[in-house]
Amino acid sequence: AHQTKQEAIIETEKILDIYSNFAENFMAMPVIKGLKSENERFAGADETYCIEALMQDGKALQAGTSHFLGQNFAKAFDVKYSDADGKQEYVWASSWGVSTRLMGGLIMTHSDDLGLVLPPKLAPIHVAIVPIYKGLEQLKEISIIANKIKSDLEDKGILVVFDDDDKRKPGWKFAQYEMKGVPVRIAIGPRDLENGTLEIARRDTLEKEILQQIGIADKVEHLLSAIQENLFQKAKDFVDNNTHVANSIEQMNDILDNKGGYVLAHWDGTKETEEKIKEKTKATIRCIELNSKKEEGLCIFSDKPSNQRVIFARAY
Repeated sequence: AHQTKQEAIIETEKILDIYSNFAENFMAMPVIKGLKSENERFAGADETYCIEALMQDGKALQAGTSHFLGQNFAKAFDVKYSDADGKQEYVWASSWGVSTRLMGGLIMTHSDDLGLVLPPKLAPIHVAIVPIYKGLEQLKEISIIANKIKSDLEDKGILVVFDDDDKRKPGWKFAQYEMKGVPVRIAIGPRDLENGTLEIARRDTLEKEILQQIGIADKVEHLLSAIQENLFQKAKDFVDNNTHVANSIEQMNDILDNKGGYVLAHWDGTKETEEKIKEKTKATIRCIELNSKKEEGLCIFSDKPSNQRVIFARAY
């Protein structure tokens, strides 16, 4: 509840920025910030701000909303405050919150047929160390090195598991940590003890390389940053490559049926036209992008004038 309209709007927009910062810088999930159309707006809100994300199957996900409620709910529920003169005034309200759908968004943005792919900033385990050995004597020798590496990594705040469970084979462990989305896997065998090396595998690209054990903590720290950046860039490239322009209903349907993704198209601004477009394409206006450039054109359904394109997509 806020004293003024401007305070409520500032809060609503501040929350949207918190959402987008978390989505992009922690989840590595690029989002578009925008306003919902009247049809898609939260019931009773003056404006609904949103972040929209694009999943790998080409469908959009409303990842979070922040609502400017005006005084509508205050008047409906008689919510007032006393001003400096003791006069009762209706509050200006904002309402916001994200939900577990962000977990779905995280899974669908990055994961593959092997399982989860987690960005390092959110992964509960950053590095899994798997020993390759024959017999307990080899395991003891490997454990000395592995635990030293584990300690060095933990000194940098890196979350590490050393999996010396002798009931499971290394191949099973590799598959298990891949499925769980652990960003980095380190394997150490008897040959690595001789050579002072180890094998390191990154979950995002599935690339493996042999590295020296010396200085490995610094290398892993940099690798985790590189994985975080790569996951975001890969997802951003996917959004860019799956954002299309349509100038007719037929063109929009062709894009949605065969490619999916976002479709930028002109709309005349009316609820009636939006409903008709939804009937014909199964797509909704995901958002009117904040600070989007103006562009004169004709609505793809009514041929009436439009001063900007809005973002359509089929959505969850």
